[in-house]
Amino acid sequence: MEKIVIIPTYNEKENIANILEAIFSLQLGYHVLIIDDSSPDGTANIVRELQQSYKNQLFLEQRAGKLGLGTAYIHGFKWSIERGYNFIFEMDADFSHRPADLERLYTACKYQGGDVAIGSRYVKGGQIENWPWDRKFYSKGGALYTRLVTWMPVKDPTAGFVCYRREVLETINLDEIKFVGYAFQIEMKFAAWKLGFKIVEVPIAFIDRKLGSSKMNKGILKEGVLGVLKIQWQSLFKNYRRRVKNASQFVSPKAEV
Repeated sequence: MEKIVIIPTYNEKENIANILEAIFSLQLGYHVLIIDDSSPDGTANIVRELQQSYKNQLFLEQRAGKLGLGTAYIHGFKWSIERGYNFIFEMDADFSHRPADLERLYTACKYQGGDVAIGSRYVKGGQIENWPWDRKFYSKGGALYTRLVTWMPVKDPTAGFVCYRREVLETINLDEIKFVGYAFQIEMKFAAWKLGFKIVEVPIAFIDRKLGSSKMNKGILKEGVLGVLKIQWQSLFKNYRRRVKNASQFVSPKAEV
């Protein structure tokens, strides 16, 4: 199996059917895994109904309560690795990431040498639509702050539209990724970079959601600011490489931290 898109959801009933239709209508072989945190609006029920239309393409994992973005993706990564997917994507449900851009991230990894492909707002050709100036200011300032603190050469470190080669997620010790909000996105990219994987940024148009409510809150922003400092400090002591039990298991050829 080649490609799977992981979409975490919490109260996305206005968007979920449309985003799934948009992905599957590409007819490019994408499977989708929804990780739903027991949305009270019935998002998971909509997905279950749609599974009848997208058999063996659409999968649902429902968790008991709102456990956070980072843990949802970690759950999805492990699920996808166990089932043998080679290219594993992160994507939002609210159309801020355009389904048509999935193939551009896939191409960057499959054919252009990338280990991690990021849908980037802040490289040449990238853009943001429908955000107020202050949100753009804080977002771009946060990206610059992250680069200055971590030295990581990624212009959009908090981006949530990402394609990982299977080998990257097999190599990273996912149990060492502790953050749940914006800092989760930063730490995943930081771990891949520290392990020597090639990160490429693909310009995209990021479009603010039109339906549903944003999950952004002060706690997530605070985690992002303080988390960057913590990530850099802990990197002095933390080994992001997954430990293997024997030589027959996969071991990345990349350099040690």
